[in-house]
Amino acid sequence: QVQLVESGGGLVQPGGSLRLSCAASGSIARLYTMGWYRQSPGKQRDLVASISSGGSLNYADSVKGRFTISIDIAKNTVYLQMNSLKPEDTAVYFCKALAATMTGPPYAYWGQGTQVTVSS
Repeated sequence: QVQLVESGGGLVQPGGSLRLSCAASGSIARLYTMGWYRQSPGKQRDLVASISSGGSLNYADSVKGRFTISIDIAKNTVYLQMNSLKPEDTAVYFCKALAATMTGPPYAYWGQGTQVTVSS
């Protein structure tokens, strides 16, 4: 089993910055990709950014140039640096990891979510 613990959400003014962290723990044999998704009330959960263990990056068009995803493989931790935040970035942000455990095949694990609110 793999557990994901997110931190770093909160309230920020438009134009401000936040940094989200997500640490994966458990019997991880291999970490394939980690990423961030977000969901607003009444909307579907959408990809924000993802990164593979090899460093391949993927960003939603709406966050390109403002958000940066990075990973510390040694710590099994993914970060999302969010700059120039806009009110439309307000959502619950979820961490996702595709990982194989010592006893199981690759599986997608989700964190509990962290609220990001951009408001003046």
